[in-house]
Amino acid sequence: MRVSGSGAGSVRLQLLLSLAALWLSDANEPGTAMTTRDINQQTRESISDYTEKGHDLSTPGSHLTTQDFNQQTEETVSNLTLAVYSISIDGFSSAPEEKNVILYSPANIALSCDLTRPSTDSGTVEVTWKKDNETVKSSNVTVNETKNVWSTQYTLKIRDRNQMGTYTCVFKRDQEVKATFHLQVPQIEGKEHHVVSYVGDSVTLVCKSIKYVPINWIWYMSNGSDKVAVNNSLMPDKYIIDEKYANITKLKILKISEKDDRSYWCQAVFKLGESKGKVSLKVLTYMTPLKPFLAIAAEVIILVAIIFLYEMYSKKKQKHAEDEKEFEQIEQLKSEDSNGVENSTTRHRKV
Repeated sequence: MRVSGSGAGSVRLQLLLSLAALWLSDANEPGTAMTTRDINQQTRESISDYTEKGHDLSTPGSHLTTQDFNQQTEETVSNLTLAVYSISIDGFSSAPEEKNVILYSPANIALSCDLTRPSTDSGTVEVTWKKDNETVKSSNVTVNETKNVWSTQYTLKIRDRNQMGTYTCVFKRDQEVKATFHLQVPQIEGKEHHVVSYVGDSVTLVCKSIKYVPINWIWYMSNGSDKVAVNNSLMPDKYIIDEKYANITKLKILKISEKDDRSYWCQAVFKLGESKGKVSLKVLTYMTPLKPFLAIAAEVIILVAIIFLYEMYSKKKQKHAEDEKEFEQIEQLKSEDSNGVENSTTRHRKV
């Protein structure tokens, strides 16, 4: 705010005299030496800093407003280093290229696409950018053409989750080729894994974000088709959430029952979105390991019984065959004896 008029001039003069007197008193202390030139320079810098921050010199005691604070915060974020992410495309015959861009906090980024072309190619090309399949019309898009390369760059100030998503540069002539940038929050290590435990035991489910530290961790568990947040404060004898390390979360489940056989999700909350990991817990009873053994034992018993019955049947059949053979032999002997008697009687009669 500017101050004009004689009143403003008197205020400036009084402020200058007060500051000069204060610094002169400091300069008289042992070990301190300041010249009039130093005093005048520091006074001008202090007044300049004070007015640039939006204070009214004619109103003592004024301080920064919420708007001023938000403006300074935005300026701080705007001063972030510009990170450039590039994809090179080798001619129109190339397959679509893709690249993941990991962002966990507000950032200034530039997405750059380069399309090489033959030195003899003098044709023009149409360049467009799309966000989630919608064409982007922005002054932050630039297109450059050199001897052997068409280049385009899209500069972005990523401030919230709505700006995350898929950005695609498209080069089009008689053919079309494109490159895609996927703006994502960091992914949780091992997004899905399985844990097996037994009824009555305790189990610890772990999720990690190795390179990036989330703002917060949240655990959910499946309840039919819904997800319910795990509240360890309401059930401290059942659930314990350990967040000793900011990039690691652990959910300890005590006194496991068959009802705990379900899926659990850990959610890492970042400034630009959330990332989820899934842990499937399989709860077994102590009879479960015995079931295969019992099944094998039953199969063995059945097999032995079948073999035993078969042997009994075979022996019985063999004995029956032997009895029949013996009976036939006896009948044959009887027949032979009867024939012998008849022959003997016939001989006696002839005599």
